[in-house]
Amino acid sequence: MSGWLDIPVLTVLEKGLNASSLRQKVLADNVANVDTPGFKRSDVNFQLALDAALGSSGSALPLKTTVDKHLSGETGTQTIVQTDLSTSLRNDANNVDIDREMANVAENGIYYNSLTRTISSQLGLLRMVIK
Repeated sequence: MSGWLDIPVLTVLEKGLNASSLRQKVLADNVANVDTPGFKRSDVNFQLALDAALGSSGSALPLKTTVDKHLSGETGTQTIVQTDLSTSLRNDANNVDIDREMANVAENGIYYNSLTRTISSQLGLLRMVIK
């Protein structure tokens, strides 16, 4: 968003849309490779995606250390798109469950639609104020 639309609520909603869009791409990739031997499913860790989009990578509240032996609290870098390498549903090492993926696609679609409705209502409020 640009200029006068840089409202914190709209910014957060826009970042949520971006994360949901990324998840949709990952889920579509899973569905497309349901019959690919050796393919491992991936998913988006939404909390990490939102934190990365909002710029709060865990350093917003640094830990107070009073003794050198205290832990720093840094967890290292984590990837937003995570691949599940621990499971295998079939003999060809593919772990994509089409029913689970389609449920995730439906859930993500509902989430995306709720975000777009919220953005639309926020813009409707701005439109009403302008009139």
